[in-house]
Amino acid sequence: MTSPQPLRIVSLLSSATETACALGLAEQIVGISHECDTPPEILDRPRLSSTRVDPRQPSAAIDGQVRSLVRGALSIYDVDEERLAQLAPDLILTQDHCAVCAVTLDDVEVACRRLTGGDARVVSTCPVDLDGIRADFRRIAGAAGVPERGEALVARFDAQLDEVRRRVAGGPSVRVALIEWIDPPMIAGGWMPEIARIAGARPILLDEPGHFLTVDWEQIAQEDPDVVVVMPCGFDVQRTLDELDGSLGAATLRGLRATREGRTFAVDGNVFFNRPGPRIAESAEILAAACHPARVAAAGRLRRWPDRSAP
Repeated sequence: MTSPQPLRIVSLLSSATETACALGLAEQIVGISHECDTPPEILDRPRLSSTRVDPRQPSAAIDGQVRSLVRGALSIYDVDEERLAQLAPDLILTQDHCAVCAVTLDDVEVACRRLTGGDARVVSTCPVDLDGIRADFRRIAGAAGVPERGEALVARFDAQLDEVRRRVAGGPSVRVALIEWIDPPMIAGGWMPEIARIAGARPILLDEPGHFLTVDWEQIAQEDPDVVVVMPCGFDVQRTLDELDGSLGAATLRGLRATREGRTFAVDGNVFFNRPGPRIAESAEILAAACHPARVAAAGRLRRWPDRSAP
């Protein structure tokens, strides 16, 4: 009796790609999204999506482009349907919770029906909190026929989070501003308030999982946070520092007590924080380093603003 052929997997979401690789499925991935950037061994796979938004623009311009597309009921991304059909995947990983982050479930289902007759299984991830991330680990593992690996990944994830909790236990109370977008300023929702509490901090303005909150810089200033962590979705540390320098909120940020005390930080919001996969556990550790530097080392993952020094 012959063994079944391994599934051919296409991942159109960077967090799903990382999750699949953490489950030991990297060799089965035959196509990825334009945003997938890790691990190195999958970067030679065909890229099946492209964006209609110019990511080189300042944050205000990106926000305007996204809002315009959404108002017009247009997808922010395109799927290369011809290449998708050529790859003939058995399993397609995508999402249905955030049309800004990746190709959506509707986009993929339309392409599948048109080109493959609907034969490929589409698995949509939709986390809004840490339990949702854990559920997605299990969902992807189950769809790939390796449910036991999903349980093992959840166990490793929780062990990392528990270690962060242990290291900050008994530390001082710290109020933190989690800024997920710069212009306009947005307070991070989703799983971010949960990982802030794991990191020994209390998030301001938004303290429960759910939708992100658009605010203004004065609202943040009025809260007088002890620590500010700026983590724009899609931006690395250097891009975040550059955006902050020219932002409308720069003057307000410079006046905050947190900034005067050297506790306003830029982090990599692309690789960490906004990508709901295995590295959310490391994101909690980075937050702990910002809020409790005597207990958790930054290890080069934080940069102060505006002086750009490493704590």
